[in-house]
Amino acid sequence: MKLRISVLLLSLCIAQLGCAPLKKNQATSDTLSAKDLKPFGRSMLHEGRGLELISGAVHFGFAFEGTTCKLYVDLANRNAHNYLQYEVDGHYQKRLRVKGNSMDPILINVPAGKHEIRIFKATEAHTGPIFISKVEAQGIKALPVKPAPMIEFIGNSITCGAAADASEVACGTGDYHDQHNAYMAYGPRLARMLKLNFMLSSVSGIGVYRNWNSEGPAMPQVYEKVDFQNDRKDMWDFKTYSPDIVSIALGTNDFSNGDGKTPREAFNADTFVASYVKFVQLVKSKYPKAKIALLSSPMVKGTSRTKLQECINRVQREVDKLYPKDKVAKFFFEPMEARGCTGHPSVEDHLILAEQLKPFFAGLLT
Repeated sequence: MKLRISVLLLSLCIAQLGCAPLKKNQATSDTLSAKDLKPFGRSMLHEGRGLELISGAVHFGFAFEGTTCKLYVDLANRNAHNYLQYEVDGHYQKRLRVKGNSMDPILINVPAGKHEIRIFKATEAHTGPIFISKVEAQGIKALPVKPAPMIEFIGNSITCGAAADASEVACGTGDYHDQHNAYMAYGPRLARMLKLNFMLSSVSGIGVYRNWNSEGPAMPQVYEKVDFQNDRKDMWDFKTYSPDIVSIALGTNDFSNGDGKTPREAFNADTFVASYVKFVQLVKSKYPKAKIALLSSPMVKGTSRTKLQECINRVQREVDKLYPKDKVAKFFFEPMEARGCTGHPSVEDHLILAEQLKPFFAGLLT
C-alpha cells in the first residue's frame, strides 16, 4: 500500500513539473550555440559551421557564473592562425591566438563570481574569418547589444588597427596580422569614449580609386561584398544596421608611391574626387539617414597632405550639391610621427587619434 501511494505521489509531482510553464529566455543550459550569439559587425551564420566572424572588431558578449568559459573556435585554413581579444566586466584583457590545427577549446579563466565577457575579432576581414561553434560556461546567456547611436568606420589599415601592437610579436617578424589590434584602433576607442555602437569596414592597403600597390579593386568595388573581397559571392545585408554616422577615412593609399615594383602613375586628383563622390553616393544609398564624415590621414604629410585636404574639400562641395539638406562633415588630422610597425600608428597613437576626434564626433551626435 505504501509503495502504491509513493508511486502515485511521484506521478503527480512529475505531472505538475511537466505542466509548469518555463519563463521566456530562462537560462537552463551551460552551452550557448552559435545561433544564440548576438554579434555586432559583419558576420554570417552557417549551418554546421557556426558563426563566421568577418570584419575587424566584430564582437559578441555573454554572461556566466564561475571561473572558466570555453570558446569552441575554428579556422577555414588548418595551417593558419588568427586572433581574438576580449574584455571581462568592461576591462580589456589581451589577445587570444587561434590556431587552425587545434582541436581544443580556448579557455578563459576568471575569478569566481558572475561575469560579463565580450569577445572581439582582433584582425581585419582579409586575414580570414574565425568561426565560433559554441561557448560553454556555467549558467551562460548571450548579452544583447546595448541600445545606442552607431558609427560605421570605413577606412584602410589605420582604421583596422593594423601594425599597431608589437607587444607579442616584434615589428618585422611573424605575419602581417600578428600586430593587428582592432580593439585598440581609434574607431572602437572613440566609440567607447562616446558610449556608441560601432563596426569597422576597413581593409589594409585600400584606397578610393587605387590601392597602395595596385590599381584595384578599391573600396567602392568591394564595399558591398561581405568580406570586402571581389571574388566572394556573398553580399553584405546593409539592412542589418542603420548607422547614425558613417566615417570615411580613405586616401592614404591613393597617395602611396607603391611597392617600387608595380608600375604606378602619378596621383590623379580628378579621378580621386570623382571616385570618392560616387562612393559617398553608394554609402548614402545604403544609409539614407546617416551623416557622412570625411576624414583625412595622419600619415600623409607635406604637399600630399595639402592635396588630400584640397580633394576632400572638393568632394564635400560636390556631395553637398547632391544632398543640400544633409551637409557632409570633415575632419583633418594633424600629421603624426607614427610609432607602430611600418610607419603605422601604434596602440598609444590610436588613443591620440581618438581623443582628437572625440569633440568632432560628439558634435555630430547632437
